[in-house]
Amino acid sequence: MFPAETKVLIVDDMLMMRKLVQKSCKDLGFSDFLLANDGDEAWKVLNENSDSIGLVISDWNMPNLTGLAFLKKVRADEKLKQVPFVLLTAESEAAQVAEAIQAGVDNYIVKPFNLNTLKEKLEQTYKKVQRRIAA
Repeated sequence: MFPAETKVLIVDDMLMMRKLVQKSCKDLGFSDFLLANDGDEAWKVLNENSDSIGLVISDWNMPNLTGLAFLKKVRADEKLKQVPFVLLTAESEAAQVAEAIQAGVDNYIVKPFNLNTLKEKLEQTYKKVQRRIAA
């Protein structure tokens, strides 16, 4: 699992969902958060904190810059491309999941989710990132 001191960027256009994800992450031991309400804002926050953010959890469907478009920008940026990235989505269609995987997402979580699902997905993401670093 990610170390408890990992700074987490939570991106969602709905305040209630940002707070829910933050509370769930707190319940898993995380304590350092940055919040953004869309991909545009998240892109600015990530660039301003590129040395300290260790995990991005982003909604997929947002105005201005979607989670998928945000992911593609992150993966295309040389200094940010290794940041672990998890997409939250209400969609579970295979084509969308395939598109996210093609774009380089580390994992995705279908909403609604519970604490156990979040924990499991973050553990999978951490293992995947560790394998990527070791390679």
